[in-house]
Amino acid sequence: MTTDTIYETIKAAMHERRSVRKYTEAPVAVEDIREIIDCARYAPSDTNSQTWEFVVVVNREKIARIEELTWEALHRKAEEATARGLEKEARMLTRSFGPYATAFRDAPALVICLATPYESKFRDKIFDPIGLVPDEVWREEGIKSSCLASQNLMLAAHARGLATCPMTGPVLLAEEELKAYLGIRDEAQVNMVIALGHPAETPAKLPRKSVDDILTIVE
Repeated sequence: MTTDTIYETIKAAMHERRSVRKYTEAPVAVEDIREIIDCARYAPSDTNSQTWEFVVVVNREKIARIEELTWEALHRKAEEATARGLEKEARMLTRSFGPYATAFRDAPALVICLATPYESKFRDKIFDPIGLVPDEVWREEGIKSSCLASQNLMLAAHARGLATCPMTGPVLLAEEELKAYLGIRDEAQVNMVIALGHPAETPAKLPRKSVDDILTIVE
């Protein structure tokens, strides 16, 4: 395969991938899950720290419970907003954001993308002894690398004929409840959740900012 062919193949996957919110009833095979996680783990990471882990829920009842946890937390936030006189915003939270944040409900699999704290010989021998940055920064470093792995995952899923949709709503609303429900250890952060399944729709391509709008070349 030539370099041009490889480029066009990868570019096509990037351009054709969609965030899909409707799925067929077909389950996702364990072999497919293992294959896309294999691709995810080859993402780059800060000093090869590989600050990612994945929990894949394939039990429909458990996915439904995660949706319930998200809605319960959302309604609590809406009640708090209403008590502060923000009735309009509370309605928008439940009517507009709620369905958007729980669009994983019909997926046969839900990937919980975790970020673990950044650890390396550089941190142990140099960064921490000199107090380079606050500890919270290392949690952020873990998230950055985890995001790279999550993008690998979604592109690999698309190339394998599967569909995905990344969401942070459950994280914003109910991260602690989600971690407790799935038995995720304290030091791991939930970076995002990704709905995974066989697509029942092909959404249209959404507009993107032009290259000229986002690129600055410094000579």
